[in-house]
Amino acid sequence: MAGQLLSIGLSPGDSVLFRLDSCVEFPIAYLACIYVGLVPVPLSSQLTSREVTVVTDMVGGRLILHSPGVSLPEKIDCPVLSVSDLNMENIPSDLEPRRSTPHAHAYTIFTSGTSCTPRGVRHAHRAVWARQIMFEGWYGLQSSDRLLHAGAFNWTYTLGTGLVDPWTIGATALIPAAGTPAKDLPTLLGTHDVTIFAAAPGVYRQMLADNPTIRADQLRHGLSAGEKMPARTRAAWVRATGTDVHEALGMSECSTFISGAPGVALVDGASGRPQTGRRVAVLEGGKPVGYNTAGELAVHKDDPGLMIGYLNQPEGAHLTGDWFMTGDLVSMSATGDVTYLGRADDMMNAGGVRVSPLEVEAAFADHPSVGDVAATAVTVKADVTVIALFHTGPANDLADRAETHLATYKRPRLYIRKDVLPKGPNGKLNRRALARDYEAEHGQT
Repeated sequence: MAGQLLSIGLSPGDSVLFRLDSCVEFPIAYLACIYVGLVPVPLSSQLTSREVTVVTDMVGGRLILHSPGVSLPEKIDCPVLSVSDLNMENIPSDLEPRRSTPHAHAYTIFTSGTSCTPRGVRHAHRAVWARQIMFEGWYGLQSSDRLLHAGAFNWTYTLGTGLVDPWTIGATALIPAAGTPAKDLPTLLGTHDVTIFAAAPGVYRQMLADNPTIRADQLRHGLSAGEKMPARTRAAWVRATGTDVHEALGMSECSTFISGAPGVALVDGASGRPQTGRRVAVLEGGKPVGYNTAGELAVHKDDPGLMIGYLNQPEGAHLTGDWFMTGDLVSMSATGDVTYLGRADDMMNAGGVRVSPLEVEAAFADHPSVGDVAATAVTVKADVTVIALFHTGPANDLADRAETHLATYKRPRLYIRKDVLPKGPNGKLNRRALARDYEAEHGQT
């Protein structure tokens, strides 16, 4: 694959945009680019032509790798190579890798970050070395493991946890074919002797809805990342499999750096502890906060897994002093247990007091007929915002539950039923879209 890319005239440093579905060529092309110094730019196959155009304008790629049926940019300024047209004949088999430094640009991924505008995240070659911190700090990964990841290839959670990490240690990577429904995943766990399962919380919920009992004799535990796993989903997994699930807190800019792990006892509600070798802090106004006090999670600039920076931004522009501010609000106990409180931009203001949407949602999580829930602040008239709870189930007694589970200032003032809650391409709940749509519908844009 690397020889094919070079044979069509690409040079080290050129960007290659991936408009690929979850095909075998995706991970091969990703590694092939890095092997010869090209910069792969994996993009979600779900992006529309308009969305892809925005990204390609930012990247200025020299080639687009394309799967039939996946959208292309509205205007195309570079060659498009279909995976069906790849020709591996007459390609030298002894192609040497391009040697570089650990800090050189290796790949670019895109994230919406704390806004709706896509941001290109530039990672260095050292990122793959830094991932070994997670082998014990999160996975409990062994060379004999068979790890199945239920995610799209474009997601760093899949490329890293699902592919690169198992291969690095000599374990087996298993990825379900594109289009595999969540209800079929338990069968794959058993028939393929999966020892570790990894997915986003939404996938866990979907598969458990149809499979209250899961038979997977070799399964040791599950891994969860992408967003906070609801307590009821965790409990359902434990009942169904008899195994635990270990969460991690991370982001595209620094992978996962806070996590639980086999044999690590966490306090209830905690997402995990800083992995050994990480340097993180909880800051407010640039200064450390006290134990069990809300603040913004920060990663030190010398963490080997931290990105080089954002695409098309000056060097160091992503740093505040020596720290990268993640935008995640957390608190940390004296024992190092980190509790996730939500994104800084998701936090709600109730009478001048910040309220975490996760805290409000947790009050309803075990209600038998509430369905999926999302709490967010919505503007109901000029200069007036209230907490709203969106839910998918038929429950009509939620206000009563709020009275017994939440302080007055934390209680939702609106309860709104939706058929589905909006989520991003990787299954993360999009609270901002709920608020935006509600306000547009009620004339508060």
